[in-house]
Amino acid sequence: MRRVPPHSVWIGHDGDGRNFPELHESDVQAVVQLAIEEPAIQPPRDLVFLRIPLSDGAGNPSESLILAVRTVAQLIGLGIPTLVCCGAGMSRSPCIVAAALSLALQLTPEEALDQVKNSGPCDVAPSLWAETRDLLAAWRSDVGL
Repeated sequence: MRRVPPHSVWIGHDGDGRNFPELHESDVQAVVQLAIEEPAIQPPRDLVFLRIPLSDGAGNPSESLILAVRTVAQLIGLGIPTLVCCGAGMSRSPCIVAAALSLALQLTPEEALDQVKNSGPCDVAPSLWAETRDLLAAWRSDVGL
């Protein structure tokens, strides 16, 4: 589990989302689970938990991608310390966090992805990034951002 400084957002793998002592120690208050292949995390009652199952690659429902990005952007904007986790923490989580940072902070998607990459290793699936970036651009043009 690694923080994307200076933001209150962490990226991790599915096991990080189940490591409740570490989450409490890091003051994480919300967990967003993205791994479609993993069973849902059963968090303690004091953690906000959202599960938006995504595949690592192209073909995710656009509504699911938009929901994931907007939800994480909202959590970032509210200053709620949040862990975004997926199977290995290398592709889906960095992709969604980068898009959410782009939306929340009015950064270009590439600037936001650079911030995420600077926080630690990642291997974002090019097709997932392309779909997410295109949906973000389309949504921004629809709402005038």
